[in-house]
Amino acid sequence: MVLELTRTYFPNGTNGKLECKGKSICNTIELPWRENETRVSCIPEGKYFIKKRYSQKFQWHLEVVNVPNRSLVLFHPANNAMQELNGCIGPVTQLSGPGLGLMSRKAFTRLKALIYKALENNESVELIVQ
Repeated sequence: MVLELTRTYFPNGTNGKLECKGKSICNTIELPWRENETRVSCIPEGKYFIKKRYSQKFQWHLEVVNVPNRSLVLFHPANNAMQELNGCIGPVTQLSGPGLGLMSRKAFTRLKALIYKALENNESVELIVQ
């Protein structure tokens, strides 16, 4: 499975559209681009893989692996990038401003179900960020 994340950059956040085979899955919010600095920047454009991950804080969620000079880049619910993200990606149902969105849990649940199904069928899940 190949997911494409197409971004629009703003000074106060990054908005994105996540698609699979040209079909919309959800929108995304991220921190602004700040030279890939840990905890204050979105990740660089490129190709990555996604895997399942579990933590006490987020329970079962998604991790973007092999991000240069970064670790624990996650997909998890968030509606305000500047307040709730430390370099991760927040899926949202609707964008409401730069780095802001609505109904993140709903979007995350849909995204997680789609990716977990692919992973359970032994498919790799690639993320292309552009």
